[in-house]
Amino acid sequence: MSNRLELLAADVVKVASAAGLKLNVAESLTGGLVAASLASVPGASAVLVSGVVAYHNAAKHQLLAVPTVTLVSFGAVSAQTAQAMAVGARGLVENVPDIGDDKVIGLATTGVAGPDSVEGKPVGLVFVALATKTKVEALNLQLSGSREEIRVAAAEAVLQMLLEEIKA
Repeated sequence: MSNRLELLAADVVKVASAAGLKLNVAESLTGGLVAASLASVPGASAVLVSGVVAYHNAAKHQLLAVPTVTLVSFGAVSAQTAQAMAVGARGLVENVPDIGDDKVIGLATTGVAGPDSVEGKPVGLVFVALATKTKVEALNLQLSGSREEIRVAAAEAVLQMLLEEIKA
């Protein structure tokens, strides 16, 4: 784990905890890296509710309720799929009484870490997304480097996106 990722995770736990937020993470290309970086921070249990690694499209559909039409029309590596994953992550606990619907944020990562392209999409194409009760947004990134560098950069990007949302 990179030093920057560790610092971002610590900042997220601190800021999200102070705001009373709960986080659910849905990961594809990062394979659990986002959830693991958050879980490595003391006090993470105050904010991290769950993490789902949905690498295969069937898992995206079954576990996160990503519509089949989204996966077929746009592909697993798309803003639409990232947004649906974030909404699905949020939905896993949005009706749990002691968590509170308006305090849950869903995060998602999907993309191509390499070494080969996927669905005709180039290595380094990454989408990260965030879903709150009132908003869903995705960022399109073109990252470079090794497979591991792309995965780490994607994890950093989604945590940075979350920090900007919380601090806005």
